[in-house]
Amino acid sequence: MNGVRRGRVVIVGAGIAGLSLAQRLDQHGWRVVVVERAPGPRPQGYMIDFFGPGYDAAERMGLGPRLRELGHHFTEASLVDEHGRERASISFARFAEALGGELVSIMRPDLERALRESLPDRVEVRHSTSPEAVTDDGRVVRVRLTGGEVLEADLLVGADGVHSTVRRLVFGEEEGYLRHLGFHTGAFTFEDARVHAATRGSFRLTDSLGAQMGLYALEGDRVAAFTVHRSRDTRLPGDPREALRAACSGLGWVVPRALELCPEPERVYYDHVAQVEMERWSRGRTVLVGDACQAVSLLAGQGASMGVGGSFVLGEELARARSVGEGLERYERRWRPVVEERQRVARRGTSWFLPTTSGRLRLRRLFLRWSALPGVDRWVATSLSGKPSRVVKDLGPVASPGS
Repeated sequence: MNGVRRGRVVIVGAGIAGLSLAQRLDQHGWRVVVVERAPGPRPQGYMIDFFGPGYDAAERMGLGPRLRELGHHFTEASLVDEHGRERASISFARFAEALGGELVSIMRPDLERALRESLPDRVEVRHSTSPEAVTDDGRVVRVRLTGGEVLEADLLVGADGVHSTVRRLVFGEEEGYLRHLGFHTGAFTFEDARVHAATRGSFRLTDSLGAQMGLYALEGDRVAAFTVHRSRDTRLPGDPREALRAACSGLGWVVPRALELCPEPERVYYDHVAQVEMERWSRGRTVLVGDACQAVSLLAGQGASMGVGGSFVLGEELARARSVGEGLERYERRWRPVVEERQRVARRGTSWFLPTTSGRLRLRRLFLRWSALPGVDRWVATSLSGKPSRVVKDLGPVASPGS
């Protein structure tokens, strides 16, 4: 058998990155245990425009047909004023074509659902537990869970998001790794026939200063809302619903109705917008993946894609390497340049993503209108999302021990 001796791996986090890695490592013969703090799959989430390396990885993992089945079709993203009049738009199809690939719009919980469905029964997923301590003697890593149980493994993976517990236990407190970008974000779903009719077939964003709401029409009369507003406060509010209402109440159009129908706080996704920057993603037999080490922020619009893509690269490099250490080195060497480029693009885009002046607002409209011009569309697309990457496509097949 080629590659690392397939032993036991403990993956912390049953989100997009963790489930993707569980699928890959299981396929390559590892004994996989996934632990998750939440009591079950999280229903909260937002619409994802899924493309780039994550889409390429999903196709290689056999998930493409299921994602397209669960996805939603939108023709364009458009900016609308306080009266609902369109000010500028960008075609989804043209955007994806300019980046040299495909795009599917899918709710985050549905993407996680497709990943869970891809796991065989032999992958053990434990909910309502999380790590309390980690020790590594060089031969094995030991993870003590809440409740006192200790799991021994050949590899520990922190796939537990931007506020990673594994990162804190192994690398130190998160303040040393988070770069706050000055925004808060929220997401929720609701039902309303009038708002649904106003948003059907297109992702509509308010053309506004300081705060913004985007709306997607789903099946029936359901609508998915996404919000972002400027804030330097790194603390999270006690009541996210009231925080969203305070930030977005002046946006006009159908926003007041959406805020009125915002569900109870525990059903609202809310966080501040940050990137994670680390000198190394691994230490001993512990490695980080997804937002735990590479958060690009929602400004780049590719967190899910990067989570799936990074997990795929980690799994494939471990399958090729002669030792765990070599596999972790190869994973970081191959994937870090992609992450850092996406992070730079996101930071450059903060001034136009949510403008602070009327002049920048007008410039953003022009920017989107240019996307319809031949030759300019690729420049616009890469300015928004970074350069296309062939990292996943260039990873050839690895002989697996079977499933």
